[in-house]
Amino acid sequence: MSSVRRIVIALVMVFLGEELLLPLTARANPDAIETGRLLAVLHDSGRVTVGANQSLINDPEKGNKGFTPEVFEKQVTAQFKERAKVDLTDLKNEKVPELAKQLLPQLVEAMKQTVANYQIVINKQGVGFKGFIPATFGTHAAATFRTKTNVYLKQTMNPPRNPKNTPDEFESKVLKTFANQDYPRQGEKIVSETVDSGKALRVMLPLFYSKGCLSCHGEPKGEKDISGYMKEGGKEGDLGGAISVKIPLK
Repeated sequence: MSSVRRIVIALVMVFLGEELLLPLTARANPDAIETGRLLAVLHDSGRVTVGANQSLINDPEKGNKGFTPEVFEKQVTAQFKERAKVDLTDLKNEKVPELAKQLLPQLVEAMKQTVANYQIVINKQGVGFKGFIPATFGTHAAATFRTKTNVYLKQTMNPPRNPKNTPDEFESKVLKTFANQDYPRQGEKIVSETVDSGKALRVMLPLFYSKGCLSCHGEPKGEKDISGYMKEGGKEGDLGGAISVKIPLK
């Protein structure tokens, strides 16, 4: 490399940033970032929807709960529209990336399939707690979606309750960022980064404990919750984990 070329590259790196020297695929991809964000919000909307129906699901007096995949879809669509301002029933006319238009319906189907697979459990009469909680739903729905699309989707926390949700190196690093008290608790601020020499994009959405989470994750720390896990002693606003997405870039 000539001395002139080295000087030019050095000046570019100083004044414009190293990213401009990377291949196009390694630079920030706004469409992929937005797609990852929408997938994370939709996945968590599914978890929230299951949580909102927890009392119904755990009602030992009722047999058929009426919490069908179709009912779930209607509720999660409303929840997602409120949070993301995107109408899944009119997705073709929404101003979202084409990749999102392809992947969001597939995640909805994966979540509906999870609810369908648990119908026998949900509708079992004479049993209270059935083990179908937001975390269980999230793990199974993410696995189904990942198998169908090859897009990595996971709920994670450090330490995790479920070993399947153990964070990798990247997730552990970002979870530390989310846990910082200065990190915004409002607005669902994501972290994104291109990885694998620009071959993939990672997006993480933080999940902070709300009051509804504390019956299982609050105090007293070490006491068993309804699912048999030990409570973490969390408080409202504490980090409760994250939704992690990894999208291959062409």
